[in-house]
Amino acid sequence: MTAPAALRILPCGDAALTVEFGADVDPAVNARVLGLDAAVASAAPAGVLETIPTYRSLFVQYDPVATGFAELAARLRDLAASARPAASSGRIWSLPVVYGGEFGMDLDAVARAHDMDTADLVHRHAAAEYRIYMIGFTPGFAYLGGLDPTIATPRRAEPRARTPEGAIMIGGVQACVQCLAAPSGWHVLGRTPVRNFAPGRDPVFLMAPGDGVRFRAVPARDWAALERDAARGAPVAELAAP
Repeated sequence: MTAPAALRILPCGDAALTVEFGADVDPAVNARVLGLDAAVASAAPAGVLETIPTYRSLFVQYDPVATGFAELAARLRDLAASARPAASSGRIWSLPVVYGGEFGMDLDAVARAHDMDTADLVHRHAAAEYRIYMIGFTPGFAYLGGLDPTIATPRRAEPRARTPEGAIMIGGVQACVQCLAAPSGWHVLGRTPVRNFAPGRDPVFLMAPGDGVRFRAVPARDWAALERDAARGAPVAELAAP
């Protein structure tokens, strides 16, 4: 087993820092990130305003009047040394997805790129169990690891100025659930009505880093009803059995 990479703490301006645990998209690295995030939330070090976990690092914003870089870095090193990796939340979300056609405009092209039919591509995409590594880019955008390597696809040569809300996309070895309409160079395979970010809902974010995700293909005729349910505030996503 490879030894964990040495922890690095780097300044991000005069009011934030980042704690780096490695350089790879790896569940063990991400587990260390989420473990420290939980430890910081529990210990509540003086001056810490916000933390944001990513694939391989934890961003920490702080009040420079209440604490300094050196003091906070030392405290975070101590917390990281004793924190238990948070390997998984234990929650697995099942998300309905309409694949192809107007919902997944890149499905056919991605299938051709891998010399497979669209049904095989959908099966391989939906058969995987994904891990949410982080939420970012836009509110609710969930970055997923666990994509079947046989369908990994380089990003589009020309990004789109707009991809729809709920887009289910892949790019390189990553997959994602896009919440809000936004520009993207990822390939759109389908859409889900699930709203991971809903400002008027409690919780505002339905899914979180460390959660698992599975996709289930649904026919296009089900979209309108699912979309109405989601617009009313229903989660639409289901918690699946582990």
